[in-house]
Amino acid sequence: MNRTRVLTGIDLPVAPSCGSMILADDAYAAVADRIHSTFLGMRPIEPGWHRFDRLVPLNTAKHPYGLDYGRYVEELTAEVRELIDLHEPDVIHAQHLGFGLAPALVRAAGRTPVISIAHGTDVIAAAESAQAREALAEVVAGSAAVVAPNSTLAERIDKLTDHRYTSRLAIIPWGIPLGAALVRHRPQENTAGPLNLLHAGRLDANKSTVTAIEALAVSSQQHRLTVIGSGPQEEALRERARQLGVADRVAFAPFMPRRELWRRFDEFDCFVFTTAGLEAFGLVVIEAQAHGLPVAYSNVAGMADTLGHAGTSYAAGDPASLAAAIDELARDVHWRGALIRAGLDNSRRYDIANTAGQLADLTDKVASAALT
Repeated sequence: MNRTRVLTGIDLPVAPSCGSMILADDAYAAVADRIHSTFLGMRPIEPGWHRFDRLVPLNTAKHPYGLDYGRYVEELTAEVRELIDLHEPDVIHAQHLGFGLAPALVRAAGRTPVISIAHGTDVIAAAESAQAREALAEVVAGSAAVVAPNSTLAERIDKLTDHRYTSRLAIIPWGIPLGAALVRHRPQENTAGPLNLLHAGRLDANKSTVTAIEALAVSSQQHRLTVIGSGPQEEALRERARQLGVADRVAFAPFMPRRELWRRFDEFDCFVFTTAGLEAFGLVVIEAQAHGLPVAYSNVAGMADTLGHAGTSYAAGDPASLAAAIDELARDVHWRGALIRAGLDNSRRYDIANTAGQLADLTDKVASAALT
């Protein structure tokens, strides 16, 4: 069977340093029998990491939103146009609505149809910045289909583009390689008591890791928290733990590749998800569930769709509410066990093979329509 030629990419270094890059690598590897992927990325490139059929390093120097963003997109468009002519894709996948490479791909596409794929940070940026919103609108307008991982993100995109492209929106839930997930082998404790908590993710204001730290200070038990991740809020988080007198119960570890993070899951009793604003999907929560961890999550829009009834929610940004949820899990071992079982069942809904298969089906549909 002839494989559909897809040109895609993310204007970030090619390494497992962010969820978007890992998701893309997983997805195209899962449908390598149906899609031939040419991936555009930036240096540095981690040797031996990716599984794309062809990797093409971009030469244009990156500029984020700001004074040089327009010039960056123009220069990137010229480079991408040459690559499209060279590789002759059947379909273009524009990752990250509005980030530099996406509008460059749309502008350079010519008669090649475009499917754009939202990742969350792009939609957050568009809600906060007129420049980012204009870029997102341009990408959506130039796309035959727009993929979002859940209805919440799709609705945000629809609103940001004044409902002009509603019919183009397609929801394809994200996933993980479930076959590689190793469910914890350590037996669950059958007694109540303080929990060993885990938070993993980028340390920025939207992730609201501070909520977990402040929850320790008002909880009724001496829980411990490990924060795995890197970002601009790290020093402020360390200082907040010192101010509250819980620094001895909060450990920090830098961002780590997924395989290493997965090995660490077995050390913990509960995963805390603390995002206070928009969350694209919460894929790390599914990873935690697949490894047998109960989840306490903030009730931001979309997370209930991702988790169903397989987690215990609390009021986003409210440390007292999170502390109450954690304390209940610590006291009620039967409730904790029920969430573990429900989480394992829930995680099985999100296999990357399903994500990739739906994306491949949509790609074939768009490619066929372009030929008629």
